[in-house]
Amino acid sequence: MTTKNQKKSYLHIKLILMMSAITAIVFIWNKTSNSEVSYAVSQDVKQASEVSKNYQRMEEKIDFQNIIEQNRSKQEEQIEIEEIDLEYTTTYQNSSELPKDTLQVIQEGKIGKQQQITKKVYEDGKLVAEELVGSKVTTSSIDRIVVVGTANYTSNYKVKKGDIVYVTSHTLDVRRESSEESERVIVLKQNDSVRVLQVSDDWYQIAYGNYSGWAKKDCLTYINPNEPQDGSQRGYTKAQLLAKLGKNMKLNTPSGFTLEQFKRVLSGNSQDTNKIIQNNAQYFYYIEKQYKVNGVFVAAVAIHESNWGTSKLATTKNNLFGYGAYDSDPLNSAYSFATHAEGIDLLGRVFMKYYLNPAGTKLYDGEVATGSYYNGQTLQAVNKKYASDKNWANGVYKWMEYLYNRL
Repeated sequence: MTTKNQKKSYLHIKLILMMSAITAIVFIWNKTSNSEVSYAVSQDVKQASEVSKNYQRMEEKIDFQNIIEQNRSKQEEQIEIEEIDLEYTTTYQNSSELPKDTLQVIQEGKIGKQQQITKKVYEDGKLVAEELVGSKVTTSSIDRIVVVGTANYTSNYKVKKGDIVYVTSHTLDVRRESSEESERVIVLKQNDSVRVLQVSDDWYQIAYGNYSGWAKKDCLTYINPNEPQDGSQRGYTKAQLLAKLGKNMKLNTPSGFTLEQFKRVLSGNSQDTNKIIQNNAQYFYYIEKQYKVNGVFVAAVAIHESNWGTSKLATTKNNLFGYGAYDSDPLNSAYSFATHAEGIDLLGRVFMKYYLNPAGTKLYDGEVATGSYYNGQTLQAVNKKYASDKNWANGVYKWMEYLYNRL
């Protein structure tokens, strides 16, 4: 028979067992749940770690600094030393013993040499700026002296084989061939007479005593006393000259203007306040006659660049062309000339030698074109290397039209 106290003890044990079971179930559930959360967190951390490792590996493979350097503009400066020709200058003298406007050389010009030191700036291998920083003369040039006839008669006589001609320069080299580099045969003196054996472009083959060789035409003269002495000079009409005018005309061909026509078109302009262009009109004719350049073109460049001789370079350095001036320091870098005539004469030769003829072209006095800046024989072709202003050719042509229409 079960007692009352036995029943209570049984119920108490049963209750303890039930509570233990519930506690065990809760523990097991919590453990399972926490394990799942922990697993999820662990997976996220693991994936983030993998992404970080992959980015690090990508960063190691891609050289970002190198990419930046490659896309950055590379600029470098270089100092370049170049030996170039030192052009001689020409001095003009008047002589009443020669026919009017006859040109005779009494001293041959000799080109010198100079080292030109230039700072050049390159960007990505392309030249973007240059500046002349110095120069040094290594061989001095010798000035050319030209006598201009002023006697009141003209001579249009053309020397032919068999004529007797006379030396006008102080000394004259007679050479074995018609070339400056050819061997010298004999040196003649001023006023020596020689006989012409053959006539070439810029040379005469001559005989002097037992010697024969080649001498420059410019240093020899023939004055024909039977020439008319009325001082007249024939030339083309205005219509004929205007027919040649055009933006594509060849500038290494003479304009055909007479001296009187040059003086007419270059005189009386109100902008020529100092009369610099007017007073030097004859020199544009002289360079055309000697170097075969279009003298009206050279005059138009002088007018355009110097604003009719009023620019600072024209008044302080006698430089009508801005020749030698760099944009960074034009006043100090530009050439200085003793007279405006010297600058006009030099630019006539510079255009022919460097801009208007391809390398190797035979020019005046046995000179040969270097073609350093040659792009063609028109205004636009000269513009490419002569002026940084792309509208320069149009500006010069405006003045050429103006001068041609003043005939």
